[in-house]
Amino acid sequence: MYQRILLPTDGSPLSDLVIPLAIDLARQWHSELVAVAVAQPALVMPPSEAALTIDVVGETRLAVDAARVHAERVCAAATAAGVPCRAITVLSHSVHTALTDTARTQQCDVVVMASHGRHGLSRLLAGSQTQKMVAESTIPVLVLHPGVPSAADEQP
Repeated sequence: MYQRILLPTDGSPLSDLVIPLAIDLARQWHSELVAVAVAQPALVMPPSEAALTIDVVGETRLAVDAARVHAERVCAAATAAGVPCRAITVLSHSVHTALTDTARTQQCDVVVMASHGRHGLSRLLAGSQTQKMVAESTIPVLVLHPGVPSAADEQP
């Protein structure tokens, strides 16, 4: 059905919930998984008398290293399940732009990602990378809402 699945990950418990689903889908569809983690560069603050000196290069390097670990962890799980996987790390200020660009350059057919399922004011204030992906993606985006119980969760 789909040849290449983009799986964004940030190492959070929420994004970790999607990993087994994406691996199962990739196995069923005989697809390759593309695990991508976006590292955001450290922000440069204008100097002031009370400002602490921040090692922007060092902070950015740490963010990239952490992102790489997250993507590689996904690929390790996929490989253990017999699913081909490619780990990609991207440095960008805009997560959703980095994801849409990666989906395009890696020729992905579908994106699988999680959502907090926020509503109302918290949705407006917190923003949503998932919401932005759904709005801007030119390929299907499969969204997992972990807070919504499934039929399998119901007990007789």
